[in-house]
Amino acid sequence: MLRVEIAGIKMKNPLMLASGILDLTKESMERFVDAGAVVTKSVGREERKGYKNPVVYEMEYGILNAIGLANPGVEEYVRELEEVGVENVIGSVFGGNAEEFGYVARKISPYVKAIEMNMSCPHAKRVGAEYPEDEIPDAVKEVKKAGKPVFVKIGMENILNRAERAIEGGADAVVAINTVKAMAIDIETGHPILGNRVGGYSGKGIKPIGIRCVYEISSNYEIPVIGVGGITRAEDVIEYMMAGARAVQIGAGVYYRDVSIFSEIAKELEEWLEKHGYTSIKDVIGIAIKK
Repeated sequence: MLRVEIAGIKMKNPLMLASGILDLTKESMERFVDAGAVVTKSVGREERKGYKNPVVYEMEYGILNAIGLANPGVEEYVRELEEVGVENVIGSVFGGNAEEFGYVARKISPYVKAIEMNMSCPHAKRVGAEYPEDEIPDAVKEVKKAGKPVFVKIGMENILNRAERAIEGGADAVVAINTVKAMAIDIETGHPILGNRVGGYSGKGIKPIGIRCVYEISSNYEIPVIGVGGITRAEDVIEYMMAGARAVQIGAGVYYRDVSIFSEIAKELEEWLEKHGYTSIKDVIGIAIKK
């Protein structure tokens, strides 16, 4: 009932762990065996320390963070991917140019089912959402040489243009969206709360933005879309899939419902589908586009 397939990758359910959520070590990733797939922490060519504290701040309707793509570098990180007890591991990579993307992709490729290109972090400048649009096709082509399906993760900014550039390069799927560029200020001191001042906002507050972006991409292109942003319950998954998503990623939802969110939402999805007369989750995909 819940089985889906994207770019030849068969998943027992459409629920994926989003990059950056308890996915830095082999042990932490293995806590998510109930997910259809697990996306790794975004890794680059070299070690990256990230931003100074504070890097996370809980808000009324979501979470603000600016980690700064901290990671140990791909050479060190692949050791965590050896013999990971997870059915589908998707490797998230970033780079400042096509050559860097290609290098990291080749290093991580033997350990993963697909590669997700992070071109959407809202506070990482050129290695994130500011990656030049006209350079996206060449970067995707370079990553494709690693021999695995390529997912391109884009943010809400210029979403159709960036999706088109990803498709131009041969992307196998588009992931939308990442956190939304935002900030918070301590009104007692007048100082920005995050160490980096500006960060990415995730959680329930961004779901309508994510839905809109998935709907627009799915309405304009045939490429599979993976929806991300504000998913905490089965109804959120259904909404994304009705907007055209073939699968979804859950990040902040883990904070609110713990690691059990995947098994619980899978059960809730089956109950919802049965109640509404569907025999497969695939039957709801794109319903809102056809209306």
